[in-house]
Amino acid sequence: MTVQGFIDGIRAGDFSRMAPAFEGAHPLAQQWDESGALVATPDVRAEALTCACFLGEIRVAEYFLAQGIDPAAGAATGLNAFHWAANRGQLEIVRLLIQRGAPLESRSMYDGTVLGTAVWAAVHEPRPAHAQIVEDLLRAGARVEDAEYPSGDPAMDALLRQFGASEG
Repeated sequence: MTVQGFIDGIRAGDFSRMAPAFEGAHPLAQQWDESGALVATPDVRAEALTCACFLGEIRVAEYFLAQGIDPAAGAATGLNAFHWAANRGQLEIVRLLIQRGAPLESRSMYDGTVLGTAVWAAVHEPRPAHAQIVEDLLRAGARVEDAEYPSGDPAMDALLRQFGASEG
């Protein structure tokens, strides 16, 4: 993969295909950023953080956050870094973003918050960490009112009720 191929793939939102650039002890995405190859493309840097969160590559996410990349900025796919981490069941990334103060109530192109995205994914694209992600988001202060309730999943609905969800 070349730098230009990376830039084009990130801009196209082809995150799964970009996975090799985020893997290893010193990933290419980080090397290219450190070398200055991405400095003129702030949109790519923001989407690279989003891609790292999508893929669950915590070291790369930590790197881009340390560079001052806003986790709410890389939303060209319609979801930002926090939304994708929650959607994909990336618990450690979600915890990192909570710790770094990423905005809980940012809205996706579907008008969903991070919590709403996590609940939707838990019901429609379940992954093992989704319930814990929903609980962590709620404990961090996410508004339970922003989750679809009832969700259609009894276990998820029980969790949401623990944090005050109610019909009507």
